[in-house]
Amino acid sequence: MTPARLGVILLGPPGAGKGSEAELIVERYGIPHISTGDMLRQQIRSGTELGRLAARFIEKGLLVPDKVVVDMVSDRLGWSDCENGFLLDGFPRSVGQAEALHASGHTVTDVILLDVGDELIVRRITSRRSCPACGRVYNVVTLPSRDGVHCDSCQDVELIVRADDGEATIRNRLREYQAMTAPLVEWYGARGLLKRVNGEGTVDEVFVRILEVISVGGSTEE
Repeated sequence: MTPARLGVILLGPPGAGKGSEAELIVERYGIPHISTGDMLRQQIRSGTELGRLAARFIEKGLLVPDKVVVDMVSDRLGWSDCENGFLLDGFPRSVGQAEALHASGHTVTDVILLDVGDELIVRRITSRRSCPACGRVYNVVTLPSRDGVHCDSCQDVELIVRADDGEATIRNRLREYQAMTAPLVEWYGARGLLKRVNGEGTVDEVFVRILEVISVGGSTEE
């Protein structure tokens, strides 16, 4: 039996658990996890034409234009490991990018939005602790280090709260996320592709909810 082809886009606010759920989705369905941030860095390191073009904008402190990002994504989706589908993380970020992805002919079957309340997001992220030496991340509630103070891997190195994990910064990021994502949610919702999933609970509990809504066959996209 030929596996169903899935085109998954994962949306959700910072701290919603997208990374953990993405790992489970790609393992379950055998599709690649494509992060546009990682892809941009790889293209730049490899010195491709698109990478050199993107680097010129980044070096000037400018956003990489939609067309460049869309061309990179479209190129990546043509690789052989995407034969059974793909999971996009960090793309699209705007309706313009969504429209360009649609026009490129790469079929999206599921846009999964992890719904998590702002207060839980704030609690999750402000509970993070990082090792300044090795970068390992802990959580004082769900994944503490052995003594709760020092990194398990780096002897005598005390864990810190990163500046971008402070409450004021998190709330500002959440406002920016809502403003940026609302039009995208509406756009995919109007096309019958949006699947809202309660993102509160354990990683496994949320994954079960995703399995209940994810497509196993063809696209609903017109």
